Amino acid sequence: MPGQFEPLPGGGAAVALDDVEISIIRSLAVQLLELIGPGPAEDAPDDPLAELFADGPSEPPADPVLLRLFPDAYSDPEGTPGPKEAEEQRAYSSEFRRYTENDLRAGKRDNALTVIRTLDELSAAGEGGSVLLKLSPEQSQQWLSALNDLRLAIGSRLDISDEEDTDLLYRLPDEDPRKPMVMAYLWLGGLQESLVSTLMP
Repeated sequence: MPGQFEPLPGGGAAVALDDVEISIIRSLAVQLLELIGPGPAEDAPDDPLAELFADGPSEPPADPVLLRLFPDAYSDPEGTPGPKEAEEQRAYSSEFRRYTENDLRAGKRDNALTVIRTLDELSAAGEGGSVLLKLSPEQSQQWLSALNDLRLAIGSRLDISDEEDTDLLYRLPDEDPRKPMVMAYLWLGGLQESLVSTLMP
């Protein structure tokens, strides 16, 4: 089953990965963790209730990748709103962000950590071989969310906003410096798609 997830008896999913694939996914998950940053409780470890009662940020992140991962909750999909509507949307988004972003970040951190920990539990594949990664149903869902976040992050760096942009990626010349990132984006997409199919009832 190289390169795609398959169902496990009793639930969950499995995929065969070689050492290079493991290294790539782990490295990307670590970078995602660094990008998301520590939670409030990690900033104030002596206060166990800090994260529970801490307000999140009210302004959208400046980094376009973080903005893609944590978009404004209120926006006008139909086009550019008028000044009054835009101001209302900013206010609503700010309030929503303040009460939800910490939890969203914590969830994304947990998902990325699950990816890293499950990969770290694997033994080395050996020369040119692969090892079987087996995930419980809960781990499978966390992997699915983490793969989505990784693709959103890479897609943001590549300025991918729709399917037409993705089609252009297939035609990039090998010497283009974006090519390795494009290959990772497409490969993760295949993994994600196979995991979605595996987890569908």
